[in-house]
Amino acid sequence: MTVEAEAEAEVPAPRSVADVQGTYGDYGRLIPVTVHFDDLDSLGMLHNARYPLLVERAWNELWREYGFTFDGDWAAAGDFCNVVRELLISYEAPVDRPGAYAAHLWLERLGNTGLTYGFRLCSADGEVTYARGTRVLVRLDAETLRPTRWSDRFRACARELLRSAD
Repeated sequence: MTVEAEAEAEVPAPRSVADVQGTYGDYGRLIPVTVHFDDLDSLGMLHNARYPLLVERAWNELWREYGFTFDGDWAAAGDFCNVVRELLISYEAPVDRPGAYAAHLWLERLGNTGLTYGFRLCSADGEVTYARGTRVLVRLDAETLRPTRWSDRFRACARELLRSAD
């Protein structure tokens, strides 16, 4: 399904944070995020640069649940030694107040050295989408800074987040 068709498709919305079935199928995770007053711009809307930041924080929380963390040591970072190759985001509705929201996270593609994840910044129940996008990451070897393969453990965890190609 194209991004345009996906944006126009009418699909039922989930009713709880634990239930992401219905919005885009049975995939991904809904991770709670918080918008603070100081995240809003001078017009009282979530600043455009905050959307990817909230999503990044949600991904860090999700990977932490799987036991992957970064403590500042790139040599020991393993799969967390990665860089962003591409970030695409479309803004669909303004977030115009602080409070509880969610990031719907999933993987679109898992390659040998790279991956593409999909995301939506949405209401806490997943009903309203404020922004959606994709981000491409490439895993790097900490010494050479060249692409290197994701670990088997990471790949096993990541497969659970893959969106089916239906």
